[in-house]
Amino acid sequence: MTDSTPLLFPDLGLSAPVLSALKRIGYEQPTPIQAQSIPPLLDGQDLLGTAQTGTGKTAAFALPLLSTLDVGSTDPQVLVLTPTRELAIQVAEAFQTYASAIKRFHVLPIYGGQSMGIQLRQLSRGAQVIVGTPGRVMDHLRRGTLKLDALKTVVLDEADEMLRMGFIDDVQWILDHTPPERQVALFSATMPAAIRKVADKYLKSPVRIQIESKTSTVESIEQKYWVVSGTDKLDALTRILEVEEFDGIIIFVRTKTSSVELADRLEARGHSAAAINGDMTQAMRESTIAKLKNGKLDILVATDVAARGIDVARVSHVINYDIPSDTEAYVHRIGRTARAGRAGTAILFVAPRERRLLGAIEKATRQKMTALELPSREQVNRKRVEQFKVGITEVLAAGELELFEALVDEYVQEHGTDTRKLAAALALLAQKELPIFVRDVPGRKPSSRDASGSEPEWGWAKAESKTAPSRKTPARSSDSSTPAASLSREPRPTRAASRVSASEVAREVGSDEVVLESYRLAVGHDHKVTPGDIVGAIANEAGLQSKYIGRIRLFDTYSTVELPGDMPKEIYQLLKKVRVRNVALGIEKATAGPPKRSSSGPPAKPRKKPVGTLKRKT
Repeated sequence: MTDSTPLLFPDLGLSAPVLSALKRIGYEQPTPIQAQSIPPLLDGQDLLGTAQTGTGKTAAFALPLLSTLDVGSTDPQVLVLTPTRELAIQVAEAFQTYASAIKRFHVLPIYGGQSMGIQLRQLSRGAQVIVGTPGRVMDHLRRGTLKLDALKTVVLDEADEMLRMGFIDDVQWILDHTPPERQVALFSATMPAAIRKVADKYLKSPVRIQIESKTSTVESIEQKYWVVSGTDKLDALTRILEVEEFDGIIIFVRTKTSSVELADRLEARGHSAAAINGDMTQAMRESTIAKLKNGKLDILVATDVAARGIDVARVSHVINYDIPSDTEAYVHRIGRTARAGRAGTAILFVAPRERRLLGAIEKATRQKMTALELPSREQVNRKRVEQFKVGITEVLAAGELELFEALVDEYVQEHGTDTRKLAAALALLAQKELPIFVRDVPGRKPSSRDASGSEPEWGWAKAESKTAPSRKTPARSSDSSTPAASLSREPRPTRAASRVSASEVAREVGSDEVVLESYRLAVGHDHKVTPGDIVGAIANEAGLQSKYIGRIRLFDTYSTVELPGDMPKEIYQLLKKVRVRNVALGIEKATAGPPKRSSSGPPAKPRKKPVGTLKRKT
C-alpha cells in the first residue's frame, strides 16, 4: 500500500461480520483514532488513547472487540465504563449497530435511574458486552448479579470526565474486581495526573495514541442546528427548503440507501434533487456534479465518501440530515459551501442524545452554533404566496395570452361569472399540485414551533403518492388520544434497506386493501413501555409506515398491536429482533399463542381497510 492510498476498514483485520455491518451503514475509511487503535486492540494489547469527543473513538474500541468476541458464550466478555447514562446508551447502541451481522449478540446498558428488576432479568439472560456507569456496575458486582469471570477487556471511556464527576475511586474498585489478565483500553480527552496514575497501575505496557484535532474555525460559514424532536425530519427539511433562500444544496446522509431514498422523496415533493454515493460509477458521479454546477440540479443528497472533492461554487447550503460520525467529517462536509470567497450556511440536524457531539463540533470549529427555529405555517404560506405572485407576473410579462383571454371571455358570457371569482377559481386549479396555503391536520398535537398552535399538513400528498402514501391519515395507538402522527419518525439509516412503502404492502397483499391482524409483543407495562415506544420502534427499525400500525393494547407483561397480516417475511424476522426499552419485541401472531384476556378485552379481530384510509372504528 502506497502513501497515497487511503487506509480502509478491510485493511485493518476486522472480522467479516463487522466489515459487513460497516459496509451496510456506509463506513469506508477509518478516522485517525480508529486506524491507530484497532490493530493493537485486535492483538490484545492494552491501549492509552488521548482523543477529544467526536473523533470516532467509540468505533475505535467497539469494532476490534466485536471482531474477537466469542458469541458462543453469553458471559460478559467486554465491560465499558462511561461517566453518564446518556453515554452508556449511546455506546450500547453503537455496539448494536456494528454487531448487526453477528448472530446471538447481546449488549446491555446498565445505569442508575433504570429499574433494577429489569436489569436483573436482562443480566440473567446473558450479554457479551456490558456498558454501564460506575455506580450501577458496582451495585451489581456487590449483589453478585454481574459476573466478570470470563471478562476479556475493560474500556474506560472519557476517563477524565469520570475523574471530574468523582468516579475515579469507583473505577479503580471495579478494576480491582476484574480478572488480572484482562485487556484494558483507556480513552481520555486530557491526561491529568490522577488518570496517568490509574493508567500506570492498571495498564500493562500500553500502546500510547494521541490524536490532535486538526479542525479550525470556518469564518465564512454561518452554522445552525435543529434539535430533532416532535416534527418528522423530512417535514422539517422540507420546511427549511421552502423558506431558505438557496442556490445549490448538498444534503449529507449516513448511508447509500438513505441517499437514494431521500433524493426520491424530495423529487416527489417538487425539488430538483439527485443522489450521489459510492455505488455510482465515476462517469455517473461526474455527470451528476456537472448538473449541479450548471443549474440543472439544485439539491445533491450525498454520502461522505461520494462527496469528497466536490467543488461547486453555487453550493450555498450544506445540510447535515444525519449527524457525521466525528468532528473532522463535519468540517469536511461544511467545507463544500463558502467556496470561491462566497458566504455559506451549514445546518445540522441533531438528536437529543447527540448533543455531546454537537458540543464537540462547536469546540473543534471554535464557533458557537445558532439554534434554528423551524419556519412556521405563516412563513411557509407567505413564501408560497410570494412565489405564486412572481409566477403570475412572469406569465403576464411573457404575453401570448390572447387565446386564454378569449377562453375566459367565453366562460364569463356563458356562465355570467364574476371575473374576480373566476380568477380565484383558476388560481385554486393551478395550485393543486402544491397547495399555496398549508392546511391544519385535524387531530394533530399543537406544535410549540408553529405560531398558529397546530402542526400543519404540508400539502404534497398528490406529488408524493408516486412513492409513498399521504401523511394525512394518522396511525392509531392504544386507547390514547395521542395522535400517532406525532409518534412517527424517519427510519434510521442503518435500517433503511428494510423500509416498506404502502404500495409494497399492498402488493404483498395482492390488492388495494391491507389486512390488519393482531400480533403479540413480549413487552408491556412492566417494562415501562408506551404506545409511542412501540410505534417508534416498528416505524424506525422495520421501516413500516405508521399508518399501517393499528390499535395497540398494553398489558402488564405483553402487548398486542395490529399490523399487516401478510407483511414481507424479512420484515417479520427483523421485528423479532427489534428491542424496546432494551427488551426484544419477540413478535408473533396472536393466533399462534393467544394472550390471556383482561379487563381491556381481547385483541381486535383482523379487518380490511383500503390503503390510505385506515381509520379507527368508533
